[in-house]
Amino acid sequence: MDEKDIQILNYLMENARDKISDMSRVLDIPRVTIYERMQNMIKSGIIKKFTIVPDYKALGVPVVAFILIAYTPKDGLSQRELAAKIANFKDVENVYIIAGEWDLLIKVRESSTEAVGNFVLDKLREMPGVERAQTITVFSEVK
Repeated sequence: MDEKDIQILNYLMENARDKISDMSRVLDIPRVTIYERMQNMIKSGIIKKFTIVPDYKALGVPVVAFILIAYTPKDGLSQRELAAKIANFKDVENVYIIAGEWDLLIKVRESSTEAVGNFVLDKLREMPGVERAQTITVFSEVK
C-alpha cells in the first residue's frame, strides 16, 4: 500500500457512502485510479466489507457492556468452542480471546442494564466453561 491507497482507505472509513466522483474531487485522485485501487484492496483482503453504523438508540439497544470471562477447561469444552458458542447469542456483537487474567472479552448490546444483567446471569454464567464473569457497562462512547 502506498500513500494514495492509505488516503482512499481513510476516506472510505469515514465516508463509505460517497460516490467515487466525490472521492476523486476531495482527494484529487482520478476516478479510474480510485476505482482500480479499491478493487485491488477488496481482492487482496484489505477491505473486507462495506457496512453501516446504525443508530442503536433508535433501534432500541442503546446499552453497551463489555464482559470479561474466566475460562475453565473442567467442563470438557475448549476455550475456542466456548467463544464460538457465546458468539452465537443475538445479544453478542464481538467475542475476543485475550491474554492476561481474563480469557475472553465479550461486547454485548442490550435495551437496558437489566437486560445486560439477565444475559450475564441467565445465559453466560450458566454455560459450561465459564468460571466467572465481570461486567463493565459503558456510560458513553467517545469514538
